[in-house]
Amino acid sequence: MNLLELGIWETRADQAQEALDTLFWNESIGMYNIETPCPNGECNTVFHYWWMAHAVDVLVDGLLRTGDERYAMQLAALHEGLLQRNGGVWPNELYDDMEWMALAWLRVYQATGLKAYKETAIVLWKDIQTGWNEHMGGGIAWQKSQLDYKNTPANAPAVILAARLYQAFGDPKDLEWAHTIYTWQKEHLVDAKTGFVWDGMNRTGDGSIDKDWKYTYCQGVYIGAAVELYRITNELVYLEDARRTFAAAVRELADAQYGVLPDEGNGDAGLFKGILIRYMAELVKVDPEAAELTTFLGANAKHLWERGKSANEALFGTDWTSATTGIISLSSQLSGIKLLEKMAELSKRME
Repeated sequence: MNLLELGIWETRADQAQEALDTLFWNESIGMYNIETPCPNGECNTVFHYWWMAHAVDVLVDGLLRTGDERYAMQLAALHEGLLQRNGGVWPNELYDDMEWMALAWLRVYQATGLKAYKETAIVLWKDIQTGWNEHMGGGIAWQKSQLDYKNTPANAPAVILAARLYQAFGDPKDLEWAHTIYTWQKEHLVDAKTGFVWDGMNRTGDGSIDKDWKYTYCQGVYIGAAVELYRITNELVYLEDARRTFAAAVRELADAQYGVLPDEGNGDAGLFKGILIRYMAELVKVDPEAAELTTFLGANAKHLWERGKSANEALFGTDWTSATTGIISLSSQLSGIKLLEKMAELSKRME
């Protein structure tokens, strides 16, 4: 089977999006349930703000791929539902959460042209900038109540956001932010020898780096940051940074036998692989030497669909090599959809 055959991945992405809509969407709150089944809405006691940002992202994927108005309608409903659930404002305590939300709504604005979505992204970006401080030599804090803890999830996505804002609206201050944050990230949380990206530093107040925390999404957001700066500057150093981190991620994290990304657990971790997939796909778009990466994405998608899908629905757990039964988390479902949507997108580009 040609792993980039267009019809296959579009059809599969459609099925996964349909499962998201019919099995997770909760009309009464204007948001997605955080798991399925969710009897009597009892699983909605926790507001997973950043999960919902990634739900926005996969809806944009569907809208851009199909042009189907139902995605735009769902996005409008989710925008309102999220605003109400967050108390009528967009900012929250966690800088990384706000970055995911801003990135998602910026994409919605670019897909729809509706000003409200741009305003959401800008409001969040202004708040995110307050997270930069000189603890640990700079960097954006992870959360407002712990300003001296700096990590990759709060910095690399901020680079992506700043770079995309610059590309969209041309403010040179945004490009300056992108360069400044990227420089800090690369100097403090990337292994200079291998390109592997560490999670964070000074979490325990002693300046130490959590080098034993090896997560797929840390690799993904750094790849994404490098790709965005390469798009702007055309400087090969950024492309090389992204390539090195991809190679390190596969070497450190992928299964040696099948080349499949690891099961990192449920909850928040269910989203991690999907984030890496999203930005690996962005690297494919700019790298003329991306054949190995394309093969890697295709192999993961093949295993996800043939081995990791639930028997009767396009539902996905945290292990892409084994079908999950019982409760399915929204986080892992979104990761599966990201992979299928990226395969559909890349297939179309290679027609």
